[in-house]
Amino acid sequence: MTSTTRREFLSGSMGLGAFAAAAASAAAGNSPETPPAGAPPAFGMAAGMGPEVSVATFAEAEKLVQVTLTPAQRAQAAASWRGNLSAVYERRSGPRRVDLPAQVAPYSSWDPRTADRGRPPAARRFVRSPADPGRLPAREAEIAFAPLTKLSRWIEMRAITSERLTQIYLDRLARYDQTLRCVITATPERALAQARAADREIGAGRYRGPLHGIPWGAKDLLDTAGIRTTYGAEPFRDRIPAADAAVVRRLDAAGAVLVAKLSLGALALNDIWFGGQTMNPWLPQEGASGSSAGPGAATAAGLVGFAIGSETGGSIVAPSMRCGVTGLRPTYGRVARTGAMTLCWSLDKLGPMTRGVEDAMLVLDAIQGADAGDLQSVDVPLEFDAGADIRGLRLGYFPAWMREAPATDVDRGALEALRALGLAPVEVALPDWPYASLDTILFAEGAAAFEQLTLSGAMDQLREQTYDAWPNLFRQARFLSAVDFVQADRLRRRVAEEMARLFSQVDLLLVPSLRDEILTITNATGHPSLTLKTGFVDVAEARSDWAPDPSRPLPKFSPARRVPHGVTLIGRLYDEGTIARVGIALERASGVANRHPAGFGA
Repeated sequence: MTSTTRREFLSGSMGLGAFAAAAASAAAGNSPETPPAGAPPAFGMAAGMGPEVSVATFAEAEKLVQVTLTPAQRAQAAASWRGNLSAVYERRSGPRRVDLPAQVAPYSSWDPRTADRGRPPAARRFVRSPADPGRLPAREAEIAFAPLTKLSRWIEMRAITSERLTQIYLDRLARYDQTLRCVITATPERALAQARAADREIGAGRYRGPLHGIPWGAKDLLDTAGIRTTYGAEPFRDRIPAADAAVVRRLDAAGAVLVAKLSLGALALNDIWFGGQTMNPWLPQEGASGSSAGPGAATAAGLVGFAIGSETGGSIVAPSMRCGVTGLRPTYGRVARTGAMTLCWSLDKLGPMTRGVEDAMLVLDAIQGADAGDLQSVDVPLEFDAGADIRGLRLGYFPAWMREAPATDVDRGALEALRALGLAPVEVALPDWPYASLDTILFAEGAAAFEQLTLSGAMDQLREQTYDAWPNLFRQARFLSAVDFVQADRLRRRVAEEMARLFSQVDLLLVPSLRDEILTITNATGHPSLTLKTGFVDVAEARSDWAPDPSRPLPKFSPARRVPHGVTLIGRLYDEGTIARVGIALERASGVANRHPAGFGA
C-alpha cells in the first residue's frame, strides 16, 4: 500500500467522527503520521492556536457573514479551525507576535491611475491672480478675515509684518476658542519666532512666496516635533512626536507660521474630541462637522490665514460645507502623508481649507509632492492658471441628484450660473450599484490601523461610545469577511473604470456636496474635489454628523437660521487646476465669498 500525504489523510472518505478526531489531533500539533521525504506541506497541520470553537460558534457566525453551512460542514469547520487558521492568531497573540506600526502600509496598494488612462500634466504651470489687494484695512478683524490672496500681497509689499499678523491671529484664537473649542494646542512661542524670522528675511529681500509669513493652523493629526499631536483622542492626548510631518516641513520651507494645532473628531471621525465638540461659527448651537472640525471653524471665524485638513470619507467636504469655507481635497497621492495619523492607507488625503478658491491652490502648490515616507505619494506637475478661460468646458451633472435632497436651490443655482458663464452642461449617470459596500475597505483598514487600541481596550477611553463611533465600528470590523474585503476592492476597480468612462465625456462634475454616493465613490477612486460656499439656506434644526439619538435631541430654531451652503466640483485625476479656475469663476458669480459669520468681529 502506498503512503498517503497529510492532506489526503484528512480529506479521504472517512466518517465525520473519524475526520473530527483526526483534525483535532492535527490541530493540536499531532500529525497522524510522519510524511515521507519530499511530501509538500499541507494546510491544517499547524499547532493549534486561538480560541476554542464549536459547532454552535459557526452556527451563530453564519448570521454575520451570510453563509449557510450544513451540520456536517459546521462540524468539519469547528474541528479544524484552530489548525487551519492558527497563523491568523499567532501574528497578533502568539509567541512570535509581530506588532505593525501605522507607518507600515499594506503591500497591496491603491493607484488611482490604474483605471484612468488620462494623461496628467506634463509640466508645472502655475499662474496666480495679479489682482491688487488694495489698501490694508484699519480694522484688525477685516485683516483677519482677508483671503490669502490679499494677505500674501500685503506681507510681500510690507504693508503689514508677519509678526503683527501673527499676533492678530493669536489674540483671536485666545478670544474665540472658548466659543468654538477648535484649538487643541496653541503654539505662540514657535509662531512668533517664525514670524520674526520671516520679517527679517522679507526685509532683506528674500521673499519665499505667497505663504511667507502667513499664520496657519494644522489639524492635530499632523506631527509637530516637540509639540503634542493628539489625534483628538484620549489615549494620545500627551503624545509628543519627535519629527515634523512632511506637510509641516514643506510649510516651514515656504515660510508659513504655525499658530495652532486644531481640533478633529477623535481618530478623525466627526467633530467631538476629548475637549468637547467643536462648534460652527455660523450657528454655534451645532457642531462644525468633521472630522476637520477645527480647521473649518478656525478658518471660517478668521482665526488663521489658512488650515490643513484631511479626508478619508468626507472630512474636508463636510466641515467646509457647514462652516462656509473652501475645501480642496487633492487627488489621492498628490500630497504626502508622512507623519500624519493613518486611518485608512488607501483613502487618506491631506488638503487645504481656506477662505477662497485661489487661496487653496496657493497652499496646494506648497504642500504637494512625493515623500519617501509615503509610498503612495507621487510627483505630478500642478497646472493652474487663475485667469484661464473656462468657456466651452463640459460640465457633468446628475439630473436626478439635482432634483432631490440633499441638493438645494443653491446647487441648482450654481448649475445655471456655470451655464451662464459659458460651460456646457452634460447629463451623466453611473450604474445603480451598492456603493456603500466600499466602506468595507474603510472599516477594515481603520480597524487594522488601530488594532492594538481596540484589542487592548484603550478604545474605551474615547469620549463617544455610540453605535456609530469608531470603538463599536472597529470591534465590529473584526467580524468582517476577508473575502468581502477582496470583493469590495474588486468593486472599487469597477467603480474607477466607470469614473474613467464618465470623465471621457466631461471635463468636471458639479455635485451636491453631501450626496452619499459621490462622497464614497470619489474618495475610493481618488478624484480631486473642491467645495466652496455659493449661497445660503435656512435651517430649522441643528445639523449633526451623528446618527439620530432620541436621548440627545438637537436644538430647533424658530425662526429658521440662515447658514452657508456650497457645492462641490469634482475633477479628473491630478487636474485640480480645472476645478479651481471654474471655482474661481463661480465664486465671483455667487458674490458671497466675503460674507463672514457674525459675532467674530466681521
